[in-house]
Amino acid sequence: MLQPRICLRQAQHLRTFLLPYTSFRNYAEAQSIDHAPPPPLTVTSTTQDVNPYESSVRPEDTPEPPFRLRSYKPRTPGLRHLRRPVNDHLYKHRAYLALTFPRKGQHIGGRNNTGQIHVRHRGNGAKRRIRIVDFHRNAPGKHTVERIEYDPGRSAHIALVHNNATKEKSYIVATQGMRAGEQVESFRAGIPQLLLDSLGGSTDAGMIAAKTAWRGNCLPLHMIPTGTLIHNVGLKKGGKAQLCRSAGTFAMVVGSQKDEVERQKEGVAGGVGQQERRENVRQGKYDLYVDVKLKSGEVRRIHREACATIGVASNSNYNRRQLGKAGRSRWLGIRPTVRGVAMNASDHPHGGGRGKSKGNVLPVSIWGQLTKGGYKTRKKRNINRFVVQARPRTVQSATKMKKKERKERARKKKKQPH
Repeated sequence: MLQPRICLRQAQHLRTFLLPYTSFRNYAEAQSIDHAPPPPLTVTSTTQDVNPYESSVRPEDTPEPPFRLRSYKPRTPGLRHLRRPVNDHLYKHRAYLALTFPRKGQHIGGRNNTGQIHVRHRGNGAKRRIRIVDFHRNAPGKHTVERIEYDPGRSAHIALVHNNATKEKSYIVATQGMRAGEQVESFRAGIPQLLLDSLGGSTDAGMIAAKTAWRGNCLPLHMIPTGTLIHNVGLKKGGKAQLCRSAGTFAMVVGSQKDEVERQKEGVAGGVGQQERRENVRQGKYDLYVDVKLKSGEVRRIHREACATIGVASNSNYNRRQLGKAGRSRWLGIRPTVRGVAMNASDHPHGGGRGKSKGNVLPVSIWGQLTKGGYKTRKKRNINRFVVQARPRTVQSATKMKKKERKERARKKKKQPH
């Protein structure tokens, strides 16, 4: 925007008008500077061992800010319908290059090693670098969050953290509400002895959870209290996080816990050994698995030593965004989707003919498979035994189940003797 000009003829009148209120100084003049000696340095002794867990403070659970979308003045047609969530806390410069590598190769276009398309509607897109995200989080000790960044390879935001002891940097999936300067820690290697000392040597599960189950911390599932919201959930003992990694997703621990004292002893060095641990599991002193309820409604049984991060995955308003134009979708590497009715008969079973008619055929995919029911994919045998409760299906399936239950009750009433 152009700034208004001041005529040179009015400069003298403006100077005399502002003279009583403004001091004009010639920058060639010398100024007197007070050369006071600096204050003496105070050196603190570092010989005493300070327990960091005694002064650690739980991060404040700040209330969720009101949902806002940023709109733009329609200078172009593509900006008219563009809507983006307000994320002013994100870092606005390049990523940490040591933890990235370029995204190159034939696979980015949905093609295999022979060049044939195996995944449709993919290709091109803006040049980007893949961020190496740590989903294992095996490194113990406190980590400081340096900044929260945007990641073009996932919907959630990522956080750049560094180990306070080794100064090694790594990327982790940011938790909702996480900000720069916070302290996060992973307890997959066990409970530190300093933490037990700060609790007076107590192994009470509630006291340990009050010091460990904080936002952004990574813990084994058996150390997380029932009812806690978690994300980045692993499936195997010692494995990486595989569930609830996208923006705004979370799960809940619903499983019962037994013999908390024995569970906490496992994390302490020199505690229960592997042989003793197997014997305890065999005797039923504590469960080997923990029940976790996923966001889809499914309750899944997961190994008690699998990892999970406290809190909800960041960028929960990601699904409310509006791209505003087709070109922005192409920048993301998404190619157009063409309807089968608009194709030729040689390209799709719905193609050809006069007008917008697919013919007297059932809706099928481009490969001829039924798309609106009729093609059963659910297995009757070898069902996943780790699914305690299946996710609720569609309303139509629920209605069928109710009808089936009513018929079953009516059949039982007929069998009862009068």
